[in-house]
Amino acid sequence: MLIKVSLLLIFALITVFIGFYCRKNASDVNSFVLAGRSVGPWLTAFAYGTSYFSAVVFVGYAGQFGWKFGMAATWIGLGNAFIGSLLPWIVLGRRTRLMTHHMDSATMPEFFGSRFDSKSIKIGASIIIFIFLIPYTASLYNGLSRLFAMAFGIDFTVCIVAMAVLTGVYVIVGGYLATAINDFIQGLVMLAGIVAVIAVMLQNNGGFMAAIDGLARVEDAAVSSSPGVFASFFGPDPLSLLGVVILTSLGTWGLPQMVQKFYSIRSEKAISKGAVISTIFATVVAGGSYFLGSFGRLYSDVVDVNANGFDSIIPTILSGFPTVLIGIVVILVLSASMSTLSALVMTSASTFTLDFLKGNIIKNMSDKAQLAIIRALIVAFIAISSVIATIQYKGGISFIAQLMGISWGTLAGAFLAPLLFGLYWKRTSKAAVWSCFVFATVLMVLNIFFRASFPTVLQSPINAGAFTMLAGFVIVPVVSMLTKAPEKHFVDSCFACYEETVQVKVSDDLGN
Repeated sequence: MLIKVSLLLIFALITVFIGFYCRKNASDVNSFVLAGRSVGPWLTAFAYGTSYFSAVVFVGYAGQFGWKFGMAATWIGLGNAFIGSLLPWIVLGRRTRLMTHHMDSATMPEFFGSRFDSKSIKIGASIIIFIFLIPYTASLYNGLSRLFAMAFGIDFTVCIVAMAVLTGVYVIVGGYLATAINDFIQGLVMLAGIVAVIAVMLQNNGGFMAAIDGLARVEDAAVSSSPGVFASFFGPDPLSLLGVVILTSLGTWGLPQMVQKFYSIRSEKAISKGAVISTIFATVVAGGSYFLGSFGRLYSDVVDVNANGFDSIIPTILSGFPTVLIGIVVILVLSASMSTLSALVMTSASTFTLDFLKGNIIKNMSDKAQLAIIRALIVAFIAISSVIATIQYKGGISFIAQLMGISWGTLAGAFLAPLLFGLYWKRTSKAAVWSCFVFATVLMVLNIFFRASFPTVLQSPINAGAFTMLAGFVIVPVVSMLTKAPEKHFVDSCFACYEETVQVKVSDDLGN
């Protein structure tokens, strides 16, 4: 216990110190929210990765889908690495940085409002973000509480308060730069922790081949009658597996807390480097998490999924580990959760202030007032999500994966297609953007309250979320072609940032 507590105290002191160290770089809105658009590739890549993966993935998704799909769950991690990490940097990174810089946009709603010349779109996007980031934030606490209960035997409420206060301090004091630096340190902990956990888990099960052999011998007639299905290439349910890959991988393309990382990166050269770093990070962390979870059924004699839920699988696997490693794992999951929480509260508070309150509710808001309101909303957002997390946990309302599915499905379903088409296609119309917003929001809200009335394949929030994302790629082009095109001179001015002539050395570009 002394070792575990000591590791936690060291970790807490470092994060708080970084927050106060970066205080001088968070004196105005631009530096607080975007760190002056001067963040390098390493910090941005780690901030992207640590915001992506949290207790939701390590405890919730890895446990649940490892149990359901066996070894095939590793495909989810690989999808996260290459579809959710590499491709967004390639497809969105450069264009997002150029156009948001050109329009002087600090948030995703601000980009939508400027790109489509619509104040209502800007306000609508900010409301969707503020509401639907809350269930995602609440889900972070739940996964962390399982591990703290296993390692320290302390009450869930204590876990919530500790994590909320610690995260709130360094985000409020140091802003985005403190968040990015802490994300880098937390990312290093996550990388080392994942590798160590997998090595010990395989050793405890007789090595890699023995663990695979044991998994191949697992039978569950309720899932599949095929022998060795949990050690197979695509597992017992390939279609559902595909839905999870789409939601957790393609979803990052439309999540505001992920896309806004491209706003603050220093240069285009940093984007290329960041893409490589982010992909390697995601391969180790996401691939490792799902790989670990895929062996959950080897512990079926001590795991009671019916009584304790899927969220108990990973903590049960870890409970027999050496004390020092358990301490490292607790810090690993704490790091993952805090980095994601900091990204979510920063995104929600800045969006609500800059895109909803400023110029609408409060007509004349000084930079100092904006900064004060953002900090106050960070506190409020953390408090609200903490209360919801407590109610959800004690009431047993939903699994972690369901909360995350609702949030991701709504946000990515609403924003992914409008963002992508808005960056690449001049013909994208306001009506198409609104259609995507309304469709995703209404469908996911109906899924919460009338799930039983949905077709079987869409009753899961995860599958419903994946469906809203894919539907956006049909809704936006179809509605755009059927509605009034945007003014040509306005669109041309938006895309002018891509037309600037730049001279480079022959070694960098050979031209034609």
